[in-house]
Amino acid sequence: MKKASILVIYSLLVFAIVSCQKDEPVLPIARPPIETPIDTIGTFKATPYFIQVPFSLPAFPEQILNPLTVEGVSLGRKLFFDKILSRGEKQSCGSCHNQLFGFTDNGRQFSLGGDGQVGLRNSMPLFNLAYVEKFAKTNHRFFWDGSIPDLENHVLAPITNPLEMDETLPNVINKLRNSPIYPALFKKAFGSDSITTKMLMHAIAQFERTILSGGNRFDYYRAGLETLSPQEKRGLDVFLSEEKGDCFHCHAVGPLTTDFSFRHNGHQTPDRGLGAITNNSEDNGKFRVASLSNLVFTAPYMHDGRLNTLEEVVEFYNSGAIRVPPADPVITKHSNGLQLTTEEKADLVAFLKTMTDTALVTNVNFKP
Repeated sequence: MKKASILVIYSLLVFAIVSCQKDEPVLPIARPPIETPIDTIGTFKATPYFIQVPFSLPAFPEQILNPLTVEGVSLGRKLFFDKILSRGEKQSCGSCHNQLFGFTDNGRQFSLGGDGQVGLRNSMPLFNLAYVEKFAKTNHRFFWDGSIPDLENHVLAPITNPLEMDETLPNVINKLRNSPIYPALFKKAFGSDSITTKMLMHAIAQFERTILSGGNRFDYYRAGLETLSPQEKRGLDVFLSEEKGDCFHCHAVGPLTTDFSFRHNGHQTPDRGLGAITNNSEDNGKFRVASLSNLVFTAPYMHDGRLNTLEEVVEFYNSGAIRVPPADPVITKHSNGLQLTTEEKADLVAFLKTMTDTALVTNVNFKP
């Protein structure tokens, strides 16, 4: 009896000590079995997907309406690279979002449709999209002009755009239902082989949310685990200086390198951007501030892809941008340009290259 009492007391002490210990951050996101919220019958449960978040990124946003599952991500990955989603089955999502180019379109200024149609804007990279939803300040989130509020609806726009995949959703769903493989895959992911547009949206969005990029040299430098060269440090100083590069106001110093806002960067193109979505003249010419991560993979640059090199980008902000409204105040306050020296421009380019995540273009989980 005495031994039993001692054992109980000892167990309680161990529990109390463990309970008081400081929680350590855990990178994989663990979730209980998920009852899939769409097109399910009975007690169907999908397998939770345990996502590995690079150490430098914020906590992965919890997906309530479309939680990640092993079956859903696998299906979304297959769909992302399948030309069945396009008219004539000539191209897939992956055709214009190539992993080797940071999920942009193979170095092209404008993407081409299946029949050679020329798009209107440069293909945006697709990494860290889950954080756009988390940190964007308005419902204007996806695409250069903020026309789409969430990643699920983001999936549909290229499929139905006549300049891109040029297909109709009824045709896509019909092709998937008649496929010898997809009904079984949809049933594994969602508990039903009655394929719907909602299932299609959810599956591809799940895969796209897993495409994470972090842990580049600058991330390690910020964590005190890596050093920068003297030139790269000088470039960082230019980046952070209000009198010099003044880059940090729009491209926050952190793992995501954007403030998720929409701004007019002093370009002189007629594209109305956000203004065409909001019908507010004050938004004309505003585009989403893009991430600076992986720039070595994602050329050409800007919403219209008119700048081919990082040197051209730096020179644009140094001397090429217009310095009067409707340009953003961050641009107009430098009324005479940035006046960077040749050395300072080279230093800034060297620093920008430190934000390169080579794992992004080699990760087998992102391949077809």
